[in-house]
Amino acid sequence: MLFLAYSFLLLAFLLFMMNVTDRFLKYVGYGTQSDPNTGLNPSTPGQMEFAHVLKEEMEAIGIQEVELDEFGYVMGVIPSTVERETPAIGFIAHMDTSPEMSGRHVNPRIIENYAGNDIVLNKEKGIVLSTEEFPELMNYVGQTLITTDGNTLLGADDKAGIAEILTAAEYLIGHPEVKHGKICICFTPDEEIGEGPDHFNVKKFGAKFAYTMDGGEIGELEFENFNAANARIVFKGRNIHPGYAKNKMVNSIAVANEFMASLPKKEVPENTSGYEGFFHVYSIKGDVETTEIEILIRDFDRERFEWRKNTIENGVREFSKRFGLKIELELKEQYSNMREKIEPVHYIIDIAKQAMQELNIKPLIVPIRGGTDGARLSFMGLPTPNLFTGGHNFHGRYEYIPVYAMEKAVQLIIRIAELCTKI
Repeated sequence: MLFLAYSFLLLAFLLFMMNVTDRFLKYVGYGTQSDPNTGLNPSTPGQMEFAHVLKEEMEAIGIQEVELDEFGYVMGVIPSTVERETPAIGFIAHMDTSPEMSGRHVNPRIIENYAGNDIVLNKEKGIVLSTEEFPELMNYVGQTLITTDGNTLLGADDKAGIAEILTAAEYLIGHPEVKHGKICICFTPDEEIGEGPDHFNVKKFGAKFAYTMDGGEIGELEFENFNAANARIVFKGRNIHPGYAKNKMVNSIAVANEFMASLPKKEVPENTSGYEGFFHVYSIKGDVETTEIEILIRDFDRERFEWRKNTIENGVREFSKRFGLKIELELKEQYSNMREKIEPVHYIIDIAKQAMQELNIKPLIVPIRGGTDGARLSFMGLPTPNLFTGGHNFHGRYEYIPVYAMEKAVQLIIRIAELCTKI
């Protein structure tokens, strides 16, 4: 009888799982690209439109205490199904897509029973998702993939995370026999421009700890990220008619170029991986009179991170003195490595690992070579490691996601909720 009951639940679950794909395909139709230049909260109206859609859907499936605030945060609660007191846990995903590529008019393609071949995304433009450039495609032979049409990103970062959380939520609400504590849910705006936690109300959210569903390939479990800062440097030159410029002109473009060349040449994104940090000059604009550059400073190690910031500050002083010109530096810290906040509650990592292993998912514990809402939230008092959504090649036209990975992410959320009743 126990076997039959389990089989019935498994069958119901598998039938239910079709909804995660349907949800995801629905969500990518909303244009929610964030914009760092508007100064608005959320930064684009499409995010607030999508937030209203999610609020209505959350209420419809039975999530309680659903609220959408003025900043675009959508929160809700699934009540506990156990009598004894257990810690409230949270699941978080973000609504916006990257500003790096258009997220409007997304036209997803469904590749069933993938054969291991190159996938032509756009024949007219010659855009191909090739196995040579993306060999991890071969891990999904025989599975169903969702890709772009080559013109936009897909939006799995992070609409897959939203679809997975709400699919798990609907299952748990529909199956009260599954034992879990209080589950808090939040969907945030503007994660892609680093503003996701800006107006996040940790106290109102009510969880003791949480997980962001915002990682990549199946199995990813992340609780380390870069320490991050941004340097904006403005070089003030002196413009003189080039025919009479000898010993008078100071070309700010040339000075900025020399400054960039003075940084460690191998410590750049294209030459680093794993736990290696870098300097990344990502913007330059100017003329003889004024040149502005912006540099990302990244490192996992706190001491190396401080060394990188000092390198920039010392370089500015040296170049200002050498060339006798004014150089303005604006150095802003952006986020810190959340590991120091996760280690004291490492059991939340152990729970995620156990849940994965029970679901035959191999945990891939890797550092995040970037940032996540969870980093700042961890320093705001809400320890928040990151779990996979299943997607690949985020932020661009080669983005894709296997349906199987989304289904496993839904199962993972449910199993974590169950395991947390044993804390």
